[in-house]
Amino acid sequence: MMVQSNLIGLRKSNHISQKVLADLIGVSLRTFSDKEIGKIQFKCDEMFTIAKYFDLTVEDIFLPRILQNGVKESD
Repeated sequence: MMVQSNLIGLRKSNHISQKVLADLIGVSLRTFSDKEIGKIQFKCDEMFTIAKYFDLTVEDIFLPRILQNGVKESD
């Protein structure tokens, strides 16, 4: 389980609540919280929606699954 720390930091630095992003992607606050802490994976369309909201790329916000599992990508 890997916390989406980039998303959390971005959300907090912009003073955006979990509820705002939960509503944006059409999930409950509880589900969003579980996604943010890594209990549930974000779906691709949810990641793109959030990235568009912040005017960033998916890669700027979300950690790749390989890093979420604690495995480093090889260069």
